[in-house]
Amino acid sequence: MPSALPLGDPAPADGLLPASAAFGAGGRDFGVYLHVPFCRVRCGYCDFNTYTATELRGVSQSEYAGHAIREVGFAAGALEGSGIVSRPVSTVFFGGGTPTMLPASDLAGMLAAVRDAWGLVDGAEVTTEANPDSVDAAYLEQLAAAGFTRVSFGMQSAVPHVLATLERTHDPERVPRVVDWARAAGLQVSLDLIYGTPGESLDDWSRSLDSALACEPDHLSAYSLIVETGTKLARQIKSGQVGTPDEDLQADMYELADARLAAAGYDWYEVSNWAKDAAHRSRHNLSYWEGHDWWGVGPGAHSHVGGVRWWNVKHPAAYAARVLANESPAAGRETLDTETRRVERVLLSTRIRGGLELGVLDRPGRTAVAELIADGLVNAEAALRGSVELTLRGRLLADAVVRRLLVDEPASVAS
Repeated sequence: MPSALPLGDPAPADGLLPASAAFGAGGRDFGVYLHVPFCRVRCGYCDFNTYTATELRGVSQSEYAGHAIREVGFAAGALEGSGIVSRPVSTVFFGGGTPTMLPASDLAGMLAAVRDAWGLVDGAEVTTEANPDSVDAAYLEQLAAAGFTRVSFGMQSAVPHVLATLERTHDPERVPRVVDWARAAGLQVSLDLIYGTPGESLDDWSRSLDSALACEPDHLSAYSLIVETGTKLARQIKSGQVGTPDEDLQADMYELADARLAAAGYDWYEVSNWAKDAAHRSRHNLSYWEGHDWWGVGPGAHSHVGGVRWWNVKHPAAYAARVLANESPAAGRETLDTETRRVERVLLSTRIRGGLELGVLDRPGRTAVAELIADGLVNAEAALRGSVELTLRGRLLADAVVRRLLVDEPASVAS
């Protein structure tokens, strides 16, 4: 089942934010995330807040777009009532689940509600995630006509036995076709890959990279498989049905991906993300990493505005009850203090290319940078320009680098 929501303070039913959230809002981008929590089947590795048809009780999938549209209207009123300057939306992202389980007209209606509530900036990025077997050419054309600019396909692998372990249902041979259909509709294309699946060899991963690059996507994401507690995959590993992911092999896979993508003209801009050029980077995801504002619509969706973070109730039925009563669907929230915001900035900005200014670090953190350079984890030239940028080896050990930047202890990542 999906992971539990975090603990936090009670969220007010009117959704109003403290006065501190309005400070500096005009200098931050504003994005909207719309969560569509439906999947045809639940993949064994997934702990996202998603539901199959048999798990939905007390709510209809066909009513969902209307519920999300109600939250958009509620959000606009709550932000205005909180004294937060109205900003046109820079990015819109439909995630899931599988957003394209809904009719294209439902996604179009949800996007129209966002446009009506706040407007969109010129050239706004509008993305939806999609499974390769959940769309056809006509569906993608409808999305483009509605104002979508980008689609992110969950390819994951080109190797049937890897897809079977992940419980992905699409035929890998369909991926090039859906990419062609999206491109013909005028949409930018991103492909998502997962590496390190139990039983996946380096040759398997190389084959997946070759297949992805043959599609010539504008953007590519590659994430190492993380075994989440409570998932079917975690139970299979515990029982010995499948093997444990090999961290050394995952590191080899990452290095192979970075080399292959660089040779094909893709540049890394975040530890797990590459793009053909800056214009094709995921602006929505960058807004998360750079600490901008976004409102998350839908059950279990998370939001952040001006240092205030909140998260919605998880089940679609509970969510529907709240929005139909014109109440905030938030289950809890927290207001981040100055030090927490600084720590999160270190955590997130370190992952993006040239992202962390040295001035954000405290004295022990700045001292650690010299040690990290000596260990080959941080780029020396970037440090001279005043920023922390990870080397390839640093990207492999990004979490350890962050710990070193934040904790006043002797370096422990040189081995």
